[in-house]
Amino acid sequence: MRPSHLHKEGHFVRRIGWIRAAVLGANDGIVSTASLIVGVAAAGATKGNIIVAGVAGLVGGAMSMAAGEYVSVSSQSDAENADLAREKAELANDPRFELQELTNIYIARGLDPDLAGQVAKQLMAKDALAAHARDELGISETTTARPIQAAMASASSFAVGAILPMLTVLATPVGAVVPVMFVASLFFLGALGAVGARTGGAKILKPVIRVMFWGAVALAVTAGIGTLFGIVA
Repeated sequence: MRPSHLHKEGHFVRRIGWIRAAVLGANDGIVSTASLIVGVAAAGATKGNIIVAGVAGLVGGAMSMAAGEYVSVSSQSDAENADLAREKAELANDPRFELQELTNIYIARGLDPDLAGQVAKQLMAKDALAAHARDELGISETTTARPIQAAMASASSFAVGAILPMLTVLATPVGAVVPVMFVASLFFLGALGAVGARTGGAKILKPVIRVMFWGAVALAVTAGIGTLFGIVA
């Protein structure tokens, strides 16, 4: 029977690049900005000083995330391009060896030698470099490094995450900033963990507990440091 319609599959792995950058950026935005605010508030700062510290953390953190992600992913991209250039040269210099190499890969994956040879020949006839990039080097369109996309995702998601603690502190009396920020930040982190897990197709509970635990640790440490400096002052 012929299918009445085409079934287009959607795989979560296609989202892995931007999910990683976005979740990392938003998580860092919430944790670092909230921790900074809690630390400054615990030291006895005024509402104005707390807001200034939060804004500085938001802007500086977003720029740092963008630069760090761009440099990191660019290094990965450089390594991928170097491997592709080397593979292209090998294909030009010794195509028979490269054909046998690809055939051996398919044999190792379970194909019989004759079929593996036929598959390798057909794939190399269509696009030899793409076949070797995918099956020998593990480089594909899904996993290839995209520095600009990763940098923009990290910076924007950091800013979105950092805005949440900023809105919280604006709506909170200065004397209640520390406890309110604790509760609000853990709620934001839990929601982020749930969204990230759902988007990536994973179960929700474990990511939520993980992100809330480390967020609580960061907030507790900075609150303790802020209180210590406030007492010393």
